[in-house]
This record gives sequence, C-alpha cells and structure tokens, in this order.
Amino acid sequence: MIPPIEAYDELDSTNAEARRRAEAGEAGPVWITAAVQTAGRGRRGRAWSTKRGNLAATLLTTTDRPPGEAAQLSFVAALAACDLADACLGAGVARLKWPNDVLIHGRKAVGILVESGTRSDGRLWLAVGIGINLAHAPTDVERPATAFADHMAGPPPEPRAALDVLAAAFERWRAAWAMQGFAAIADGWSARATGLGARCEARLPHKTLTGVAEGLDPDGALRLRLDGGGLERITAGDVFFGDA
Repeated sequence: MIPPIEAYDELDSTNAEARRRAEAGEAGPVWITAAVQTAGRGRRGRAWSTKRGNLAATLLTTTDRPPGEAAQLSFVAALAACDLADACLGAGVARLKWPNDVLIHGRKAVGILVESGTRSDGRLWLAVGIGINLAHAPTDVERPATAFADHMAGPPPEPRAALDVLAAAFERWRAAWAMQGFAAIADGWSARATGLGARCEARLPHKTLTGVAEGLDPDGALRLRLDGGGLERITAGDVFFGDA
C-alpha cells in the first residue's frame, strides 16, 4: 500500500519536517512534499536547491532493521527515481552511479539523502529524501547537473504527478527488499549502473583512492580494486568516473 502524501507550498526542508515529526513521536509512513524548499540539503551538508516545478519529497517511516540495513533504502530510492526517469524519458536514458545518484547522459538529475534516529521504543525512524530536477537544473554545483525538461519534447510532469509515480515505484522496490533481501535491489541497481568495470576515484573523508569499480558487496558497499591489486570496500564517500 502506498503511504499517504501530504503536500505543502513551502517548507524549509522536507527532510527537516520529517525529522521534526519523528522527534515528536510520529512514525509514518507518510510522504511529505513541498513546491519550494528554502533550506534544502543534500549529502555532506551541501545545499540542494528546489525551485517551483522541481520535486522535493521525503518519506517518513519506521523500521525494526539495524541502521546498516535500513540505509539500503537509499538504493531503493535510487531505483524508484530511475523508474520515474524511464517513464518520462524512455527506458535506459537514466543510469545509476554509486551509491544513489541518478544521471541523465552523465549529468546529475536526482539527489537522495537518508537520515535516521532512534525512537523512544528503540526502533529507527527514517527520512528518505528525494530531490528531482524536473523543470530546472542548478548551475552553481560541483558536478554538471541536468533536468528532465532538458531531454523532453514536451513539458516535464508536474511535481505532484511525478510523486505519484515515484511513490508507487518506491513501494514496489521496498516490497522486493522486504521479501527478497538486498540481493533483489543489488540486481536491479547493477543492471542500471554506470561505471562498473571502469576506473574511478573514490574521495573518502581522509584519503583518495583510485582503481576499478568491480560491483556491489551484499550490503551495498562498492568493491574497489586498487591500482596496487588490493581490494577496498567503499561504504561512504564520493566516487567519480571520468567526468561524471
């Protein structure tokens, strides 16, 4: 069953709203969306701009899974966003870059941020935030960005209609994750991945590594075959393939 959707004209951040509700005791599941975000955030505290016409949405939900497993929902979110891109742009146009970037012709179109905390009952609350450039792409960003509208003959979908498609896709992948484990998600992700088998640079908090991306480990970590022959598991960081 798809969770209910609550739509607002303006919020500071849909993730921040989800956190406030979670810390007040709300369990969800509920999607929170806003036409405009005034203080949207991406990974590592980066700003994420949401202009009117783009989609900003966060799923607030609760889980019994440990934090490491719960974080796998970021891959679920990436697959759902890729499904939306397929519906708008045609199958295969969008590709996934580890861990959860959705790229269109090599340019970033989707950002995903999963945050969590512990509830008073010991369970985890999760805020799965998804920002999609439907109509506008930012220009003041570290890596090239694009919007769905840049690749469509007609207008892009309205954000609320796009969220209906996204939420349904998310629920399909979440159900597969719940019933079949991460292997089902890893298979779906790998089929749409860019860069597997290619050289890349992994920028970690305290070091930078180069090598070849071999694929996903069973927990979602990226296997990086180092230039010296060793194998490194990348669990957090930024990975760059060529100019992507």
